[in-house]
Amino acid sequence: YHLGKSKSGVISTNAIAEEMQTKPSSVTDMVKKLAEKGLLNYKRYQGVSLTSEGKQKALSVIRKHRLWETFLVEKLNFNWDEVHEIAEQLEHIQSEKLIDELDRFLSFPKVDPHGDPIPDKNGDLEQRQSKLLSSLDTDSNCVCIGVKDSSSSFLRYLDKNQIALGDKIRILEKEDFDNSVHVQIGNRKLHLSHVIASNLIVT
Repeated sequence: YHLGKSKSGVISTNAIAEEMQTKPSSVTDMVKKLAEKGLLNYKRYQGVSLTSEGKQKALSVIRKHRLWETFLVEKLNFNWDEVHEIAEQLEHIQSEKLIDELDRFLSFPKVDPHGDPIPDKNGDLEQRQSKLLSSLDTDSNCVCIGVKDSSSSFLRYLDKNQIALGDKIRILEKEDFDNSVHVQIGNRKLHLSHVIASNLIVT
């Protein structure tokens, strides 16, 4: 689902294999099985895309995953860098009633702890206008609403430097040499590398 969003919905088995860090032959076998179940469109050498049913299944899993991440952070006090792998286990629970009640218990959150939108029960995702911090010009003002890289190491870096979702950020200066940026967050001034700025989603 995530790969298809950036490639007009059609992706190669090699791209899937690279993302999953497995052999292309293993991906092809898996794709054929999912195609037989009506979840994927697949023709040899023409790439793979989700069917309507496949997209709904994918959005259902994403909804479960992001709701569980929200529950773990908000109710069980996990850090946002700790919840991804646990949510990957919990997302396979089949009970729709449980997930609906979890959604209600959390007061129907719109985004997860990483700022990613949570699909509703019907699979609808709230569309947001956003940019990467690295794309903004000097003297721009913005608010951090998410992260492109949700790896534990990146999230811990943000915690270490006290950068959080909801922070108001002002671009003070951009370096031509390495595209790094000098920013102000509250009363603090920070120098962020291009890699960091390219992984902060703002609006």
